[in-house]
Amino acid sequence: MPELGYSVSGLDPDRTVKAAGRELRISPKAAVEICRTIRGMRIGQAKELLERVIAKKEAIPYKRFKKEVPHRRQMAEGWYAGRFPQKAAGRLLRLLEELEANAEFRNLDPERLRIIHAASQKGPSVAKRNPRAFGRSDIIRRVMTHIEIVGYEAD
Repeated sequence: MPELGYSVSGLDPDRTVKAAGRELRISPKAAVEICRTIRGMRIGQAKELLERVIAKKEAIPYKRFKKEVPHRRQMAEGWYAGRFPQKAAGRLLRLLEELEANAEFRNLDPERLRIIHAASQKGPSVAKRNPRAFGRSDIIRRVMTHIEIVGYEAD
């Protein structure tokens, strides 16, 4: 079993909290774009944004993986390409709630927490079989995603 750590180091352990989701069955591309969007936000703002994404009220700007991504008029920043990654937003919303619970457990104020690190990496792939004609089958690989979030209690 591999030892999974965080890709950020040198943090103040008294004022930071961490949460990680490993081997989540969500799109790595959607996770990268959502992490880029919520980085630097407060937890309350990020939770509201993800709830609006799930309700398809506000789109997440796709800045890196933007080929053939349609324009959205629900964009907050004025960026043109965006999507509503509902499944990934739901998993990240759960992760933010875990981060908030970790903050309460460590006697930090969850309302003053700011997300200083949000990153996602590709995880292992799961092979599935898709039946084809004449008794053959194709392999479909589904890539899983690792997500890590670190919050810092600001003054």
